[in-house]
Amino acid sequence: MTTTRPTSTQNLSLEKVLSLFIRLAGYLSVLYVSLICLFLLKEGLPALREVEGESLLGRVWYPIEGYFGILPLLMGSLVVTVGAALIATPLGVSTAVFISEVAPQWAKEVLKPLVEILAGIPSVVLGFIGILVLSPFFRQAMNLPTGLTAFTGAVLLGWAAVPTIASISEDALNTVPRAYREAAMALGATHWQTIWGVTVPAARSGILTAITLGLGRVIGETMAVMMVTGNAPVVPEGLQALFLPVRTMTATIASEMGEVAKGSTHYHVLFFIGITLFILSLIFNITAFALSARKIKRSERLLS
Repeated sequence: MTTTRPTSTQNLSLEKVLSLFIRLAGYLSVLYVSLICLFLLKEGLPALREVEGESLLGRVWYPIEGYFGILPLLMGSLVVTVGAALIATPLGVSTAVFISEVAPQWAKEVLKPLVEILAGIPSVVLGFIGILVLSPFFRQAMNLPTGLTAFTGAVLLGWAAVPTIASISEDALNTVPRAYREAAMALGATHWQTIWGVTVPAARSGILTAITLGLGRVIGETMAVMMVTGNAPVVPEGLQALFLPVRTMTATIASEMGEVAKGSTHYHVLFFIGITLFILSLIFNITAFALSARKIKRSERLLS
């Protein structure tokens, strides 16, 4: 019985088909993002004509009376996002280091799937946990008038971002060649010195990508943050603002878009908030990509 092997012509044909498919997928991704941008601009830019600039950047959000100041929403989003980043980044990276470099094999086989499961928890479930557990706990422990605060939202979203950061960072650490670790150990470095002085810096670009993706979920989170932050459109001022209710841009869009009249000023301002959120996410991703690319070039120069 003879078996036929694929010829070089068949391999080239398959390679062309796969290459065409990948190229088409890339073009479609660019097309989808472009269509989203055009739709946001079409529906959101009329707000610049209908609302004065000072009012649009004002401190009062009360659409019923014609006040469309987005500053409270913008500052609320920034406070929650920065707080979540300060919580999620060290915890996520430390978890990845533990799973990749410290934990025994049996622990890795348990922790890795567990982290993947935690990353898939729906945001509404996180919101219920925040309302039933975190909010009452912080209210009693810190003697606050309400537990629905920016701090509660930051803790909850930081917890939501940790699995994403940990999972991708752990994959980045695993791609570091074992020769790097062996060379450091041969030079007299301890295990922890090797981890923080060699392995983590070598995986820095992948870890930065993990942080970017994790915080991307934080910026775009809607249900969880809407359920636990109190939804008060006030401008946060000082550190005490962490323990007061705030409202984010995503929560505003989700809670008000279903009740607004299409084509009204309120409708256009909500889409303008979407444009602002899109621009902030784009700036954040471009900055992270630039830093990652610069670190990769620096590493290549050192290796050469």
